[in-house]
Amino acid sequence: MVLWKTASLVSLILGFFLLASVVVPIISYESASREKYPDLLSPIVANKPVPKLESFDYTRASNWFIDDLPTEEFISSNISYYTFSIPKLGIENARVNIGGEDLSKSLIQYPGTARPGKEGNTVVFGHSILPQFFNPKNYIAIFSTLPDLEKGDAINIEYDGISYTYIVQDMFEVLPTDLYVLDQGQNDSYLSVITCVPPGHPLKPRRLVVRARIVPFEASRLSQQINADIRN
Repeated sequence: MVLWKTASLVSLILGFFLLASVVVPIISYESASREKYPDLLSPIVANKPVPKLESFDYTRASNWFIDDLPTEEFISSNISYYTFSIPKLGIENARVNIGGEDLSKSLIQYPGTARPGKEGNTVVFGHSILPQFFNPKNYIAIFSTLPDLEKGDAINIEYDGISYTYIVQDMFEVLPTDLYVLDQGQNDSYLSVITCVPPGHPLKPRRLVVRARIVPFEASRLSQQINADIRN
């Protein structure tokens, strides 16, 4: 009888711990989010009702935003790619596929958005899960700590033999219906890095957008040379 009671108590404590390990990070993110992003940025749809939350397979990039873009647009028989790094988060040379939509195997550049270094808005999706399971080598978990970025942090891209550096200028949240974050009407080269938040939430109710602007080539090359000199 004593053994049974002890086993029951241990099971109860373990169950509580497991539940807390899932719920606490989500509640913590929500609390921090209300301070960091006090308004859900939906300026062109200010009165639009929040979309009904449904369970989708969010390892497929085509499910991330609610639009009429056919799934075929994400698929290419000859997929090209480039590499993507965020030094602050320990993400180094992650693969970004241009085309395709399987976020369990790579980051995905949204179809029709600008190529890195070109005028416009390069949009990159990455998956996230509970932050305690962050792993920069696992594409299911790669953007779990993306909310830790701040204005001024660097994002590096190697594309077509050229190194580009982008500096974070803004971070905000949107709804899955807010397609304006994919717009290309830019007079400079921008990068929008997007993941679902809160990380680990089963219904993925919002999207975190990290908006960065390219560093002019000469300034970027000087910065890289300074960093190389410091390492040596």
